[in-house]
Amino acid sequence: MSGEPPQPGPVAGPTVIVDDERDDPDPAQPVDMGRWEALVADVLLAEGLGDRPVEVHLHFVDEPSIEVLNRDHMDGSGPTDVLAFPVDDPAEVPMDVPVLLGDVVVCPSVAASQAPEHAGDYHAELALLVVHGVLHLLGNDHADPDQTAAMQTKERNHLARHGMERP
Repeated sequence: MSGEPPQPGPVAGPTVIVDDERDDPDPAQPVDMGRWEALVADVLLAEGLGDRPVEVHLHFVDEPSIEVLNRDHMDGSGPTDVLAFPVDDPAEVPMDVPVLLGDVVVCPSVAASQAPEHAGDYHAELALLVVHGVLHLLGNDHADPDQTAAMQTKERNHLARHGMERP
């Protein structure tokens, strides 16, 4: 025995890091960091990752920042609402090794402008975008009608647990 205390292993369960990186946040578009952290953690738990050391980063950015990311990584043009950048696939990482699931980037000003036609209000739109981004990190997609329907069902289920509806 060396007399050294045993070193703890990785913490099981999700770690969610939320950053508001907007240069000049609009007071009409608040970002409740705790609310979105809890939503991401809940989605991860519901998707079966509660016993895994999983880390997700959620970034709230302004339009110029998401426009650059959209152009550089998605070959898109203009600002978009949400982007997801997966890193590790939990199915490919041993159970005792921490999983860096990836980053979700959300633009509150785009969310605010599209909320009336999508989710109804700003907070519901942000919730939908956060859930949508996390589902992308988990390998869900909407490249064909069947994938779209499956992803929308998951979105509805996750949002319903929080008293929200997906349109």
